[in-house]
Amino acid sequence: MKLARVVGNVTSTNTTRDLEERTLLLVDLVGPDGTPSGGYQIAVDNIGAGAGETVLLLDEGNGARQVLQAPGAPIRTVVIGIVDEVVEERD
Repeated sequence: MKLARVVGNVTSTNTTRDLEERTLLLVDLVGPDGTPSGGYQIAVDNIGAGAGETVLLLDEGNGARQVLQAPGAPIRTVVIGIVDEVVEERD
């Protein structure tokens, strides 16, 4: 799983049927402290996340398809949670 900040929506005029009723988000990967960690991804929104929110991503195709109940869909990354707070525990 990865942390990311939603930076916008992705719109596609042509898409597969598996993605027709789904929202695609552009997310910026971040570290635990919220600083960008390098890289953007497109993720299927499963929970209604909005711009500026920190989200939890499942970035593994088979797991993402299981969450969305879309076994044959061309999906790799899905938003599975909105993060309220990150607490880093150190020994």
